[in-house]
Amino acid sequence: MREYVEALLIAVIFAVFARTYVVQAFKIPTGSMKENLLIGDHILVNKFVFGQTASGLEILLSPTQTIRRGDVVVFKYPEDPTRDFIKRCVGLPGDEIEIVDKVVTVNGSPVDDTAYAYHTDPRVYPRSLFLHENHRYRDNFGPYTVPEGHYFFLGDNRDNSNDSRFWGPVPARFIKGRAFMIYWSFDGEGEAADSAGYRGRLSQLSQVFLRFFTQTRWERSFRIVR
Repeated sequence: MREYVEALLIAVIFAVFARTYVVQAFKIPTGSMKENLLIGDHILVNKFVFGQTASGLEILLSPTQTIRRGDVVVFKYPEDPTRDFIKRCVGLPGDEIEIVDKVVTVNGSPVDDTAYAYHTDPRVYPRSLFLHENHRYRDNFGPYTVPEGHYFFLGDNRDNSNDSRFWGPVPARFIKGRAFMIYWSFDGEGEAADSAGYRGRLSQLSQVFLRFFTQTRWERSFRIVR
């Protein structure tokens, strides 16, 4: 019995350590990253890649790196740090971001985002103080300089994404990790993203169990996030 308990404790400690510092599962709850990431995609997030290093030796030995433009990143939502968001990094500290008629420029150069940016609305909202801010900043924004220690994020579904255009840049301390793989995708679009309480969670689990084979998007399994 003692050996079983020790093995269980070691497994739990390892799992907690891995989830906190190495890798974490994350479910895509909204369509802000379509068509790259769909509602119901379950992804793995590398939390170690952006780990903080304290010395030159750690930087040399650890496979960590800085955030790059184009990385798909999970972070704490600045207006409610209890919630996690996932978006694509467009601007690094010191970058000047501007959007003119849906075309994104960084430091004066247009960004070639045709491989991942997705537009569903052909309308282009002009710069106007009379528009609601959800429309005012959607297609025309900036110029805006990203503060030091912050990053600027946009959703791939540009016409339907709540991102840095509306609530500003993300502090570096809020970054959790980079999305790197879809390990399972379940087509739950149209259903409630999260049901409240244990009864709601049990209902969700029962629906997944009953529809696992028919609504699993098998072709998306083990797809690398780019």
